[in-house]
Amino acid sequence: MDFFSDHSLLEWALVFFSAFIVGFSKAGLRGVDVMNVTIMALVFGSKASTGLVLPLLCMADVLAVIYYNRHAQWKHFKILMPWMIAGVLIGWYVGRDIDDTLFKRIMAVIILAAVGLLFWWERRKSQKMPQGLWFGSTMGLVTGFTTMIGNLAGAFSNVYFLILKFPKNEFIGTVSWMFLFINLFKLPFHIFSWETISIDTLKIDLALAPAMIIGFFVGVRIVKKINNDTYRKLILGLTLLGALVIFFR
Repeated sequence: MDFFSDHSLLEWALVFFSAFIVGFSKAGLRGVDVMNVTIMALVFGSKASTGLVLPLLCMADVLAVIYYNRHAQWKHFKILMPWMIAGVLIGWYVGRDIDDTLFKRIMAVIILAAVGLLFWWERRKSQKMPQGLWFGSTMGLVTGFTTMIGNLAGAFSNVYFLILKFPKNEFIGTVSWMFLFINLFKLPFHIFSWETISIDTLKIDLALAPAMIIGFFVGVRIVKKINNDTYRKLILGLTLLGALVIFFR
């Protein structure tokens, strides 16, 4: 994969913007990452893009953990992580031999389902929070599956923590540790089974790293100022748009 010779200047610009969005999202603006997924899938193909982006996500996770480490709530890490690992394994098995068109459709359906769930929760009159093992296990499985199948777990992890009404910093700190661990866990599957990570893709990741770092620190500044209610509505709209773009591409 020779990015600079095989792709146009516009695609080059879009991919660097996508790397910026990776850092921007990991700084705490979770949900906007669907833009990164959409752009990378359009340029590189749905399945290939998941491996190309993964090392970049790991680098961004390290930055997020360093910055928000003290806010992590380990109780919820322990609840979700075993189920997320199981979800990753299911996603790996399902995605091994799947063709790119079907892979793309699955990504779009997953995003649309997440949007529907978020809209449903926002419109509920009852604010009673779900209790019991079923909620954590279901959200953990779906989050693990979606992060493996298309780096799309953000929407579902957002649902979990928004429903539990986590304070902003505790939400970001916990999710940062959670995804650093699970993204590192995914690496061997992409390298040795799906073969979506190679020396060539790592070279692209290194070229994109500065844009990701800039995006992270821009995001850190913005997350301190943004109105949560307005942001949530904006992200719902962007997530829906991203799903439609992937589905009808």
